[in-house]
Amino acid sequence: MKRVALILALLAPAGTLMAADAKAGEAAYAKSCKNCHGAAGTPAAAMAKMFPTMGDLSSAKVQAISDADMKKVITEGKGKMPASKALSATPDDVVAFVRSLKK
Repeated sequence: MKRVALILALLAPAGTLMAADAKAGEAAYAKSCKNCHGAAGTPAAAMAKMFPTMGDLSSAKVQAISDADMKKVITEGKGKMPASKALSATPDDVVAFVRSLKK
């Protein structure tokens, strides 16, 4: 039985054995994202005026973005948003936190 569990664990795709950590993502978000996107994912009025394409991260439109696409935006940037290469958590953790902002 132990041998079967070990084989299954070794054959499982990367990332499926450990769930993303929204708490770690929250800390990384607070450090790297909050200044522009706001604590709850809603940009401040001044920021929204400067960057009109910045979406509310808690909105249905943003929440409909796939995890892979959201991770790509975090790691590579998009438009005027710079890439976040020095996160204190994995991009998967940040995506998990952004998912927790859903309205």
